[in-house]
Amino acid sequence: MIKLFKYLKLKEWIFIGISIIFIVTQVWLDLKLPEYMSRITKLVQTEGNSMSEVWSTGGYMLLCTLGSLVAAIIVGYFASIVSSSFSKRLRENLFNKVESFSMEEINKFSTPSLITRSTNDITQVQMLVAMGLQIMIKAPILAVWAIFKISGKNWQWTLSTGIAIFILLIVIGILIIFAVPKFKKIQTLTDNLNRVTRENLTGIRVVRAYNAESYENQKFENANEELTSTNLFVFRLMAIMNPLMTSIMSGISLAIYWIGAYLISQVNMHDSINLFSDMVVFSSYAIQIVISFMILTMIFIMLPRASVSAKRINEVLNTKSAIIDGSGNNLPTTKIGEVVFKNVSFKYPDAEEYVIKNISFVVHKGDTVAFIGSTGSGKSTLVNLIPRFYDVTEGEVLVDGINVKDYKLKDLYYKLGYVSQKAVLFTGSIKSNVAYGERLDGTPTIEEVKKAVDIAQGKNFIEKMEGLYDASISQGGTNVSGGQKQRIAISRAICHNPEIFIFDDSFSALDYKTERLLRAELKKQSKEKTSLIVAQRIGTIIDADKIIVLDEGNVVGIGKHKELMKSCSVYQEIAYSQLSEEELENE
Repeated sequence: MIKLFKYLKLKEWIFIGISIIFIVTQVWLDLKLPEYMSRITKLVQTEGNSMSEVWSTGGYMLLCTLGSLVAAIIVGYFASIVSSSFSKRLRENLFNKVESFSMEEINKFSTPSLITRSTNDITQVQMLVAMGLQIMIKAPILAVWAIFKISGKNWQWTLSTGIAIFILLIVIGILIIFAVPKFKKIQTLTDNLNRVTRENLTGIRVVRAYNAESYENQKFENANEELTSTNLFVFRLMAIMNPLMTSIMSGISLAIYWIGAYLISQVNMHDSINLFSDMVVFSSYAIQIVISFMILTMIFIMLPRASVSAKRINEVLNTKSAIIDGSGNNLPTTKIGEVVFKNVSFKYPDAEEYVIKNISFVVHKGDTVAFIGSTGSGKSTLVNLIPRFYDVTEGEVLVDGINVKDYKLKDLYYKLGYVSQKAVLFTGSIKSNVAYGERLDGTPTIEEVKKAVDIAQGKNFIEKMEGLYDASISQGGTNVSGGQKQRIAISRAICHNPEIFIFDDSFSALDYKTERLLRAELKKQSKEKTSLIVAQRIGTIIDADKIIVLDEGNVVGIGKHKELMKSCSVYQEIAYSQLSEEELENE
């Protein structure tokens, strides 16, 4: 928890310092009240005192109470500012950190866990900071000051107060022993509940298509029941605290008055007045001490969960990304649009087997190079090494003659137009999705957006939508079809105006005619652009300048379609599984 405090700014530390001053003022005013109460007790019981003195002392008591109220309001105000600003900064830092993660770190934490850490965990820390500034600092100051006030007053009363505090400490100890492990479990179970919910919502069509609602309901019920039972255990444990604290508070008051009554009966009238006054003061201070420990108990209820949350937040913030910026001191190059793989091998983190092995090839500017192979042959993994979603295990990948590890990531991404296997759209409009991201030459104009859409064969369906290019796109692009999503995603890559296009099986949802028109138009409009295409269909890559055939992570063939049909058995097998001999001849 303490490690997170380094994210507090100087202004917030100043607010904390001001809060401490007002907390001390509040405690001083609260502890003045018993003294005035003792004075009033003596004034009432002693003859010859006027009513004005009682009113005057009562007025001071009222001023102390009002002063304490004002101090509490000021502390609450500063606490809310500090806690809100702190949690806002933590969310920003967490989001920015996750943005810098490679796929290795994303997979390590999982998406549901990162969502929980960015929301629920930060809320726990915010609540602790807000409450801590108001009561965590106040409670020990109040307890120590009150103990100092009553020290030496009467050993019997002191002993009874000590016994009450000892019982309180035992209760707090039991609370910590049993509650802390459960709080850690609660956060993990919250991750699990988020995961189950997210899976169900994401795959709702598959769930309904397979009549799996009952199965998903049961899975959710199990996760929900486990979280609920753990929460109930903790809250029941906490619920026991209130009656115990009330009993201890009532018990200490009863003990003090019972001891006081016994002592008063043993002394004369004059001493009994002083003793009675001391008893009233002692009782008030003893109650303040017990209240301080009750407040501390509230903190001990919040602290374990917030500590677990803080640890989970720190795990993300302290994780070093496997993909870091290069020096960026790149020499000018004449090899624009060139991609080179030199003896590249790759295996996923913690995996034993290589996904791709000792792959070498060169892609020149303006070339269209396709990658084909059976499922799991390493096609997508291969092209994902170019934008450094992962780094190579062995060998090197060069873009424009420079190792991708030497680029600043931002500079590398300017050169690439990437379209993933699953078309990703963002909430907004057609225009905002096509013009998404930064370009070296500034924000795309509406004319550039329209041109990109036209090349991607999206003009026909977009101009039928209400609002045209300002038509709304819902979250995840659920209000457009799969083929429409792919065309918008391809438009985005075209509008980015890169040197190199990477299409990772990005034409799979398009019909054959639309795909042929799109590739022909793209070739015509982007003659100087390099295109790397991962595909499953022979028809998609048949006219590529170079086809690279992969099998179990190895390159088993490189050449044009006709060459591979003569020399590569793996390519022949794929081709004949999709098209007849007559269709292949026509192609």
